[in-house]
Amino acid sequence: MRVRLNGSPAPAEKTNSPVSSMRRETESEEPRGDLVTNQLSLVTTLSQRATRTWRTRLAHFGVALLLLAVCEVTSVAQQAMPSTSWSSFRNGNELRGIATSTLPEKLEVLWKEPLKDGMTSTAAIVGQHVFAGSLGGELICFDRLTGKRAWTYFSAERKKPDDFIPGFGSSPTVTDKHVFVGDEDGKFHAVDRITGKLAWRFETGAEIIASAAVVGEHVIFGSYDSTLYCLKMSDGSKVWDFKTQDRINGSPAIAGELTFVTGCDQHLRAIDIKTGKEKFDLPLDQFMISSPAVLGSMLYVGTHESEVLAIDITKPNIVWRFQEKGKEQPYHSSAAVTAELVIVGGQDKLLHALDRQTGQQKWSFAANGQINSSPVVVSGKRIFVGSNDGHLYEVGIDGKQRWKQKLGRQVSSSPAVGEGCLVIGAEGTEGAIYCFGTKP
Repeated sequence: MRVRLNGSPAPAEKTNSPVSSMRRETESEEPRGDLVTNQLSLVTTLSQRATRTWRTRLAHFGVALLLLAVCEVTSVAQQAMPSTSWSSFRNGNELRGIATSTLPEKLEVLWKEPLKDGMTSTAAIVGQHVFAGSLGGELICFDRLTGKRAWTYFSAERKKPDDFIPGFGSSPTVTDKHVFVGDEDGKFHAVDRITGKLAWRFETGAEIIASAAVVGEHVIFGSYDSTLYCLKMSDGSKVWDFKTQDRINGSPAIAGELTFVTGCDQHLRAIDIKTGKEKFDLPLDQFMISSPAVLGSMLYVGTHESEVLAIDITKPNIVWRFQEKGKEQPYHSSAAVTAELVIVGGQDKLLHALDRQTGQQKWSFAANGQINSSPVVVSGKRIFVGSNDGHLYEVGIDGKQRWKQKLGRQVSSSPAVGEGCLVIGAEGTEGAIYCFGTKP
Protein backbone atom coordinates (compact mmCIF):
# COMPACT_ATOMS: atom_id res chain seq x y z
CA MET A 1 0.00 0.00 0.00
CA ARG A 2 1.34 3.36 -0.94
CA VAL A 3 0.61 6.42 1.18
CA ARG A 4 0.93 9.91 -0.20
CA LEU A 5 1.41 12.89 2.10
CA ASN A 6 -0.81 15.81 1.14
CA GLY A 7 0.91 19.13 0.49
CA SER A 8 4.24 19.97 -1.05
CA PRO A 9 7.38 18.40 0.37
CA ALA A 10 9.75 20.58 2.36
CA PRO A 11 12.58 22.04 0.25
CA ALA A 12 15.77 20.01 0.35
CA GLU A 13 18.48 21.47 2.57
CA LYS A 14 21.51 22.96 0.83
CA THR A 15 24.72 21.05 1.10
CA ASN A 16 26.67 24.13 2.11
CA SER A 17 27.36 24.45 5.85
CA PRO A 18 25.79 27.18 8.01
CA VAL A 19 29.28 28.67 8.50
CA SER A 20 29.90 29.16 4.79
CA SER A 21 26.37 30.60 4.38
CA MET A 22 27.03 33.01 7.22
CA ARG A 23 30.28 34.06 5.58
CA ARG A 24 28.53 34.90 2.32
CA GLU A 25 25.95 36.97 4.17
CA THR A 26 28.51 38.90 6.24
CA GLU A 27 31.06 39.40 3.47
CA SER A 28 28.72 41.78 1.64
CA GLU A 29 28.37 44.03 4.71
CA GLU A 30 30.78 46.48 6.32
CA PRO A 31 32.39 45.07 9.50
CA ARG A 32 30.69 46.32 12.70
CA GLY A 33 32.11 46.23 16.21
CA ASP A 34 35.20 44.53 17.38
CA LEU A 35 36.29 40.93 16.70
CA VAL A 36 34.74 39.54 19.88
CA THR A 37 31.36 41.04 19.07
CA ASN A 38 31.46 39.56 15.57
CA GLN A 39 32.41 36.12 16.92
CA LEU A 40 29.61 36.22 19.51
CA SER A 41 27.18 37.21 16.80
CA LEU A 42 28.33 34.33 14.64
CA VAL A 43 27.92 31.82 17.50
CA THR A 44 24.44 33.11 18.30
CA THR A 45 23.34 32.87 14.68
CA LEU A 46 24.70 29.36 14.31
CA SER A 47 22.94 28.29 17.50
CA GLN A 48 19.64 29.70 16.26
CA ARG A 49 20.03 27.96 12.91
CA ALA A 50 20.89 24.65 14.53
CA THR A 51 17.84 24.94 16.76
CA ARG A 52 15.59 25.62 13.73
CA THR A 53 17.16 22.69 11.83
CA TRP A 54 16.55 20.24 14.66
CA ARG A 55 13.00 21.51 15.14
CA THR A 56 12.36 20.96 11.44
CA ARG A 57 13.85 17.48 11.57
CA LEU A 58 11.82 16.59 14.65
CA ALA A 59 8.70 17.86 12.92
CA HIS A 60 9.49 15.72 9.88
CA PHE A 61 10.17 12.74 12.16
CA GLY A 62 6.81 13.29 13.84
CA VAL A 63 5.07 13.31 10.43
CA ALA A 64 6.87 10.10 9.52
CA LEU A 65 5.67 8.45 12.73
CA LEU A 66 2.15 9.66 12.01
CA LEU A 67 2.31 8.20 8.51
CA LEU A 68 3.48 4.87 9.90
CA ALA A 69 0.54 4.87 12.29
CA VAL A 70 -1.85 5.74 9.46
CA CYS A 71 -0.38 2.92 7.35
CA GLU A 72 -0.90 0.46 10.20
CA VAL A 73 -4.50 1.49 10.78
CA THR A 74 -5.28 1.54 7.07
CA SER A 75 -3.80 -1.92 6.51
CA VAL A 76 -5.97 -3.32 9.31
CA ALA A 77 -9.07 -1.63 7.89
CA GLN A 78 -8.40 -2.97 4.40
CA GLN A 79 -7.56 -6.45 5.74
CA ALA A 80 -5.10 -7.41 3.02
CA MET A 81 -5.36 -10.89 1.55
CA PRO A 82 -3.41 -13.57 3.47
CA SER A 83 -1.33 -15.96 1.36
CA THR A 84 -3.21 -18.92 2.87
CA SER A 85 -6.66 -17.68 1.93
CA TRP A 86 -9.13 -19.11 -0.60
CA SER A 87 -10.55 -15.95 -2.15
CA SER A 88 -12.44 -17.20 -5.21
CA PHE A 89 -14.15 -20.20 -6.84
CA ARG A 90 -10.96 -22.11 -7.71
CA ASN A 91 -8.49 -20.06 -5.64
CA GLY A 92 -6.80 -18.07 -8.37
CA ASN A 93 -7.39 -16.84 -11.89
CA GLU A 94 -5.89 -19.98 -13.44
CA LEU A 95 -8.79 -21.93 -11.83
CA ARG A 96 -6.55 -24.87 -10.92
CA GLY A 97 -8.18 -25.75 -7.58
CA ILE A 98 -4.92 -25.86 -5.60
CA ALA A 99 -5.00 -24.87 -1.92
CA THR A 100 -2.22 -22.71 -0.49
CA SER A 101 -3.20 -23.69 3.06
CA THR A 102 -2.59 -26.98 4.80
CA LEU A 103 -5.18 -28.96 6.75
CA PRO A 104 -4.91 -31.02 9.93
CA GLU A 105 -4.66 -34.76 9.32
CA LYS A 106 -7.84 -35.39 11.27
CA LEU A 107 -10.78 -33.15 10.39
CA GLU A 108 -13.56 -32.28 12.83
CA VAL A 109 -16.72 -30.22 12.35
CA LEU A 110 -15.92 -26.84 13.88
CA TRP A 111 -19.36 -25.43 13.15
CA LYS A 112 -22.43 -25.94 11.02
CA GLU A 113 -24.96 -23.27 10.08
CA PRO A 114 -28.27 -23.72 8.22
CA LEU A 115 -28.67 -21.95 4.89
CA LYS A 116 -32.02 -21.05 3.36
CA ASP A 117 -32.53 -23.36 0.34
CA GLY A 118 -28.97 -24.65 0.67
CA MET A 119 -25.83 -23.88 -1.27
CA THR A 120 -24.36 -25.03 -4.60
CA SER A 121 -21.58 -22.45 -4.96
CA THR A 122 -18.14 -22.39 -3.36
CA ALA A 123 -17.32 -20.33 -0.28
CA ALA A 124 -14.39 -17.96 0.10
CA ILE A 125 -12.12 -18.03 3.16
CA VAL A 126 -10.10 -14.88 3.87
CA GLY A 127 -8.47 -14.13 7.20
CA GLN A 128 -10.91 -14.53 10.05
CA HIS A 129 -14.00 -14.74 7.83
CA VAL A 130 -15.90 -17.09 5.54
CA PHE A 131 -18.04 -15.65 2.74
CA ALA A 132 -20.84 -17.75 1.25
CA GLY A 133 -23.89 -17.26 -0.93
CA SER A 134 -27.09 -19.27 -0.57
CA LEU A 135 -29.84 -20.18 -3.03
CA GLY A 136 -32.13 -18.27 -0.66
CA GLY A 137 -30.55 -14.98 -1.74
CA GLU A 138 -28.28 -14.39 1.24
CA LEU A 139 -24.61 -13.48 1.03
CA ILE A 140 -23.22 -14.13 4.49
CA CYS A 141 -19.98 -13.25 6.22
CA PHE A 142 -19.27 -15.78 9.00
CA ASP A 143 -16.68 -15.67 11.71
CA ARG A 144 -14.30 -18.44 10.67
CA LEU A 145 -13.71 -19.70 14.20
CA THR A 146 -17.26 -19.63 15.60
CA GLY A 147 -19.64 -19.59 12.63
CA LYS A 148 -21.38 -16.48 13.94
CA ARG A 149 -22.71 -14.08 11.34
CA ALA A 150 -20.71 -10.86 11.03
CA TRP A 151 -23.17 -9.53 8.44
CA THR A 152 -25.82 -10.68 5.96
CA TYR A 153 -26.49 -9.08 2.59
CA PHE A 154 -29.67 -9.82 0.60
CA SER A 155 -29.86 -9.96 -3.19
CA ALA A 156 -33.05 -7.86 -3.08
CA GLU A 157 -35.35 -6.30 -0.53
CA ARG A 158 -37.37 -8.85 1.40
CA LYS A 159 -40.58 -7.39 2.87
CA LYS A 160 -41.59 -10.66 4.51
CA PRO A 161 -39.32 -13.45 5.79
CA ASP A 162 -40.70 -15.93 3.23
CA ASP A 163 -40.62 -13.58 0.23
CA PHE A 164 -38.72 -14.94 -2.76
CA ILE A 165 -35.53 -13.13 -3.67
CA PRO A 166 -32.96 -14.21 -6.28
CA GLY A 167 -30.49 -16.83 -5.14
CA PHE A 168 -26.72 -16.71 -5.42
CA GLY A 169 -25.54 -19.55 -7.67
CA SER A 170 -22.28 -17.77 -8.36
CA SER A 171 -19.33 -18.22 -6.00
CA PRO A 172 -18.10 -15.04 -4.26
CA THR A 173 -14.79 -13.46 -5.21
CA VAL A 174 -13.20 -11.51 -2.37
CA THR A 175 -10.71 -8.64 -2.59
CA ASP A 176 -9.29 -6.35 0.09
CA LYS A 177 -12.34 -4.08 -0.26
CA HIS A 178 -15.18 -5.96 -1.95
CA VAL A 179 -17.08 -9.20 -2.28
CA PHE A 180 -18.26 -9.77 -5.87
CA VAL A 181 -21.12 -12.16 -6.66
CA GLY A 182 -23.82 -12.65 -9.31
CA ASP A 183 -27.44 -13.70 -8.75
CA GLU A 184 -30.05 -15.66 -10.69
CA ASP A 185 -31.83 -12.47 -11.80
CA GLY A 186 -28.72 -11.33 -13.65
CA LYS A 187 -27.51 -8.71 -11.19
CA PHE A 188 -23.84 -8.49 -10.32
CA HIS A 189 -23.26 -7.19 -6.79
CA ALA A 190 -20.21 -5.45 -5.31
CA VAL A 191 -20.55 -5.60 -1.52
CA ASP A 192 -18.30 -3.84 0.97
CA ARG A 193 -16.20 -6.56 2.55
CA ILE A 194 -16.10 -4.98 6.01
CA THR A 195 -19.65 -3.63 6.41
CA GLY A 196 -21.70 -5.90 4.13
CA LYS A 197 -23.31 -2.85 2.51
CA LEU A 198 -23.90 -2.53 -1.23
CA ALA A 199 -21.10 -0.61 -2.97
CA TRP A 200 -22.60 -0.84 -6.47
CA ARG A 201 -24.69 -3.13 -8.65
CA PHE A 202 -24.55 -3.91 -12.39
CA GLU A 203 -27.46 -5.45 -14.26
CA THR A 204 -27.08 -7.99 -17.07
CA GLY A 205 -29.81 -9.57 -19.16
CA ALA A 206 -29.97 -13.03 -17.56
CA GLU A 207 -28.83 -15.30 -14.72
CA ILE A 208 -25.22 -15.25 -13.52
CA ILE A 209 -23.73 -18.52 -12.28
CA ALA A 210 -20.16 -17.85 -13.42
CA SER A 211 -17.82 -16.48 -10.79
CA ALA A 212 -15.71 -13.38 -11.31
CA ALA A 213 -12.01 -12.95 -12.00
CA VAL A 214 -10.22 -9.85 -10.72
CA VAL A 215 -7.43 -8.47 -12.92
CA GLY A 216 -5.79 -5.25 -11.83
CA GLU A 217 -8.55 -2.68 -11.33
CA HIS A 218 -11.08 -4.69 -13.34
CA VAL A 219 -13.51 -7.53 -12.64
CA ILE A 220 -14.51 -9.99 -15.41
CA PHE A 221 -17.49 -12.37 -15.45
CA GLY A 222 -19.96 -14.02 -17.82
CA SER A 223 -23.76 -14.12 -17.90
CA TYR A 224 -26.52 -16.24 -19.34
CA ASP A 225 -27.25 -13.29 -21.64
CA SER A 226 -24.30 -14.71 -23.66
CA THR A 227 -22.02 -11.81 -22.76
CA LEU A 228 -18.63 -11.57 -21.08
CA TYR A 229 -18.32 -8.33 -19.10
CA CYS A 230 -15.35 -6.32 -17.88
CA LEU A 231 -16.17 -3.64 -15.27
CA LYS A 232 -14.20 -1.19 -13.17
CA MET A 233 -13.94 -2.50 -9.63
CA SER A 234 -14.22 0.98 -8.16
CA ASP A 235 -17.66 1.95 -9.47
CA GLY A 236 -19.01 -0.85 -11.71
CA SER A 237 -18.77 1.14 -14.91
CA LYS A 238 -18.40 -0.97 -18.03
CA VAL A 239 -14.97 -1.13 -19.65
CA TRP A 240 -16.00 -3.53 -22.43
CA ASP A 241 -18.27 -6.45 -23.18
CA PHE A 242 -17.97 -9.35 -25.60
CA LYS A 243 -20.97 -11.14 -27.08
CA THR A 244 -20.81 -14.91 -27.58
CA GLN A 245 -23.44 -17.07 -29.27
CA ASP A 246 -25.04 -18.67 -26.20
CA ARG A 247 -25.09 -18.76 -22.40
CA ILE A 248 -21.84 -18.55 -20.48
CA ASN A 249 -21.64 -21.13 -17.69
CA GLY A 250 -17.98 -21.28 -16.79
CA SER A 251 -15.92 -18.77 -14.89
CA PRO A 252 -13.25 -17.00 -16.96
CA ALA A 253 -9.69 -18.32 -16.67
CA ILE A 254 -6.82 -15.87 -16.98
CA ALA A 255 -3.40 -16.41 -18.55
CA GLY A 256 -1.20 -13.40 -19.18
CA GLU A 257 -3.16 -10.74 -21.05
CA LEU A 258 -5.90 -13.14 -22.14
CA THR A 259 -9.09 -14.44 -20.58
CA PHE A 260 -10.65 -17.69 -21.74
CA VAL A 261 -14.39 -18.27 -21.81
CA THR A 262 -16.44 -21.40 -22.48
CA GLY A 263 -20.16 -22.10 -22.46
CA CYS A 264 -23.16 -23.30 -24.40
CA ASP A 265 -22.01 -21.93 -27.77
CA GLN A 266 -19.54 -24.85 -27.96
CA HIS A 267 -16.52 -22.60 -28.50
CA LEU A 268 -13.37 -21.78 -26.58
CA ARG A 269 -12.63 -18.08 -26.99
CA ALA A 270 -9.57 -16.08 -25.99
CA ILE A 271 -10.32 -12.42 -25.27
CA ASP A 272 -7.76 -9.64 -24.83
CA ILE A 273 -8.24 -8.33 -21.29
CA LYS A 274 -7.26 -4.75 -22.16
CA THR A 275 -9.34 -4.29 -25.30
CA GLY A 276 -12.11 -6.90 -25.10
CA LYS A 277 -11.24 -8.06 -28.62
CA GLU A 278 -11.24 -11.72 -29.60
CA LYS A 279 -7.77 -13.20 -30.10
CA PHE A 280 -8.92 -16.64 -31.22
CA ASP A 281 -12.05 -18.76 -31.49
CA LEU A 282 -11.64 -22.54 -31.31
CA PRO A 283 -14.83 -24.48 -32.17
CA LEU A 284 -15.14 -27.53 -29.91
CA ASP A 285 -18.61 -28.73 -30.98
CA GLN A 286 -19.43 -29.58 -27.37
CA PHE A 287 -21.37 -27.81 -24.62
CA MET A 288 -19.37 -26.84 -21.56
CA ILE A 289 -20.84 -26.36 -18.10
CA SER A 290 -17.54 -26.51 -16.24
CA SER A 291 -14.83 -23.85 -16.07
CA PRO A 292 -11.46 -24.22 -17.80
CA ALA A 293 -8.18 -24.51 -15.89
CA VAL A 294 -4.87 -23.18 -17.20
CA LEU A 295 -1.32 -24.30 -16.47
CA GLY A 296 1.42 -22.84 -18.64
CA SER A 297 0.43 -23.07 -22.30
CA MET A 298 -2.23 -25.73 -21.66
CA LEU A 299 -5.94 -25.42 -20.87
CA TYR A 300 -8.07 -28.29 -19.50
CA VAL A 301 -11.86 -28.51 -19.52
CA GLY A 302 -14.55 -31.16 -19.21
CA THR A 303 -17.53 -31.14 -21.58
CA HIS A 304 -21.21 -32.01 -21.42
CA GLU A 305 -20.52 -34.57 -24.18
CA SER A 306 -18.48 -36.79 -21.85
CA GLU A 307 -14.97 -35.72 -22.78
CA VAL A 308 -12.07 -34.04 -21.01
CA LEU A 309 -10.00 -31.92 -23.39
CA ALA A 310 -6.41 -30.67 -23.21
CA ILE A 311 -5.86 -27.64 -25.44
CA ASP A 312 -2.62 -25.89 -26.35
CA ILE A 313 -3.63 -22.22 -26.20
CA THR A 314 -0.58 -21.06 -28.15
CA LYS A 315 -1.61 -22.92 -31.31
CA PRO A 316 -4.55 -23.28 -30.52
CA ASN A 317 -5.41 -26.96 -30.96
CA ILE A 318 -6.59 -30.02 -29.03
CA VAL A 319 -3.63 -32.05 -27.76
CA TRP A 320 -5.58 -34.95 -26.25
CA ARG A 321 -9.10 -36.13 -25.43
CA PHE A 322 -10.24 -38.46 -22.69
CA GLN A 323 -13.52 -40.38 -22.70
CA GLU A 324 -14.37 -43.43 -20.61
CA LYS A 325 -15.07 -46.29 -23.01
CA GLY A 326 -18.72 -47.25 -23.27
CA LYS A 327 -19.86 -44.32 -21.09
CA GLU A 328 -21.62 -41.12 -22.04
CA GLN A 329 -21.72 -39.14 -18.83
CA PRO A 330 -21.19 -35.35 -18.75
CA TYR A 331 -18.44 -33.55 -16.87
CA HIS A 332 -19.87 -30.58 -14.96
CA SER A 333 -17.02 -30.62 -12.45
CA SER A 334 -14.12 -28.21 -13.04
CA ALA A 335 -10.74 -29.93 -13.07
CA ALA A 336 -8.02 -29.58 -10.46
CA VAL A 337 -4.64 -29.44 -12.21
CA THR A 338 -1.26 -30.32 -10.70
CA ALA A 339 2.10 -30.67 -12.42
CA GLU A 340 1.35 -34.35 -13.12
CA LEU A 341 -2.42 -34.84 -13.01
CA VAL A 342 -5.76 -33.52 -14.22
CA ILE A 343 -8.34 -34.53 -11.60
CA VAL A 344 -12.02 -34.19 -12.48
CA GLY A 345 -15.36 -35.55 -11.31
CA GLY A 346 -17.99 -36.99 -13.63
CA GLN A 347 -21.67 -37.80 -13.66
CA ASP A 348 -20.52 -41.43 -14.02
CA LYS A 349 -19.98 -41.22 -10.20
CA LEU A 350 -16.22 -41.40 -10.68
CA LEU A 351 -13.36 -39.10 -9.79
CA HIS A 352 -10.84 -39.45 -12.62
CA ALA A 353 -7.10 -38.77 -12.40
CA LEU A 354 -5.54 -38.30 -15.84
CA ASP A 355 -1.92 -37.97 -16.84
CA ARG A 356 -1.53 -34.29 -17.66
CA GLN A 357 0.82 -34.92 -20.59
CA THR A 358 -0.97 -37.81 -22.29
CA GLY A 359 -4.55 -37.89 -21.01
CA GLN A 360 -4.20 -41.54 -19.99
CA GLN A 361 -6.19 -42.47 -16.89
CA LYS A 362 -3.96 -43.15 -13.88
CA TRP A 363 -6.81 -44.12 -11.52
CA SER A 364 -10.46 -43.55 -10.73
CA PHE A 365 -12.33 -43.37 -7.44
CA ALA A 366 -16.00 -44.42 -7.19
CA ALA A 367 -18.57 -42.53 -5.12
CA ASN A 368 -22.23 -43.49 -4.79
CA GLY A 369 -23.56 -40.48 -6.66
CA GLN A 370 -22.66 -38.07 -9.44
CA ILE A 371 -19.60 -35.90 -8.82
CA ASN A 372 -20.48 -32.40 -10.00
CA SER A 373 -18.40 -30.87 -7.22
CA SER A 374 -14.98 -29.59 -8.30
CA PRO A 375 -12.04 -31.28 -6.51
CA VAL A 376 -9.43 -29.44 -4.46
CA VAL A 377 -5.83 -30.56 -3.97
CA VAL A 378 -4.23 -29.91 -0.56
CA SER A 379 -0.48 -30.28 0.16
CA GLY A 380 -0.03 -32.04 -3.18
CA LYS A 381 -1.34 -35.36 -1.86
CA ARG A 382 -4.87 -34.91 -0.47
CA ILE A 383 -7.95 -34.46 -2.67
CA PHE A 384 -11.32 -33.31 -1.37
CA VAL A 385 -14.57 -33.44 -3.35
CA GLY A 386 -18.32 -33.61 -2.76
CA SER A 387 -20.83 -36.00 -4.30
CA ASN A 388 -24.55 -36.14 -4.94
CA ASP A 389 -24.62 -39.10 -2.56
CA GLY A 390 -24.44 -36.43 0.17
CA HIS A 391 -20.83 -37.06 1.25
CA LEU A 392 -17.63 -35.08 1.36
CA TYR A 393 -14.73 -37.37 0.43
CA GLU A 394 -11.01 -37.26 1.01
CA VAL A 395 -9.02 -39.27 -1.53
CA GLY A 396 -5.28 -39.77 -1.55
CA ILE A 397 -3.11 -38.92 -4.54
CA ASP A 398 -3.08 -42.70 -5.15
CA GLY A 399 -6.87 -42.79 -5.60
CA LYS A 400 -7.61 -44.50 -2.28
CA GLN A 401 -10.32 -43.21 0.05
CA ARG A 402 -8.94 -41.74 3.26
CA TRP A 403 -12.07 -40.27 4.89
CA LYS A 404 -15.68 -39.29 4.27
CA GLN A 405 -18.36 -37.30 6.05
CA LYS A 406 -22.12 -37.26 5.46
CA LEU A 407 -23.37 -33.70 4.94
CA GLY A 408 -26.84 -33.84 3.41
CA ARG A 409 -28.86 -35.04 0.47
CA GLN A 410 -26.56 -33.69 -2.26
CA VAL A 411 -23.20 -31.95 -2.31
CA SER A 412 -22.58 -30.29 -5.67
CA SER A 413 -20.86 -27.39 -3.91
CA SER A 414 -17.08 -27.47 -4.14
CA PRO A 415 -14.73 -27.34 -1.16
CA ALA A 416 -12.83 -24.19 -0.20
CA VAL A 417 -9.62 -24.68 1.76
CA GLY A 418 -7.98 -21.74 3.51
CA GLU A 419 -6.56 -20.59 6.83
CA GLY A 420 -6.26 -24.19 8.04
CA CYS A 421 -9.91 -25.12 7.53
CA LEU A 422 -12.22 -26.59 4.87
CA VAL A 423 -15.65 -25.09 4.12
CA ILE A 424 -18.36 -26.67 1.98
CA GLY A 425 -22.13 -26.48 1.64
CA ALA A 426 -24.96 -28.93 1.04
CA GLU A 427 -28.07 -28.14 -1.01
CA GLY A 428 -31.79 -28.58 -0.43
CA THR A 429 -34.33 -27.05 1.94
CA GLU A 430 -32.35 -28.47 4.86
CA GLY A 431 -29.01 -27.39 3.42
CA ALA A 432 -26.22 -26.06 5.56
CA ILE A 433 -22.65 -24.81 5.45
CA TYR A 434 -19.94 -26.76 7.29
CA CYS A 435 -16.51 -25.70 8.51
CA PHE A 436 -13.93 -28.45 9.22
CA GLY A 437 -10.65 -28.16 11.05
CA THR A 438 -9.20 -29.01 14.44
CA LYS A 439 -10.85 -27.89 17.66
CA PRO A 440 -8.66 -25.98 20.12
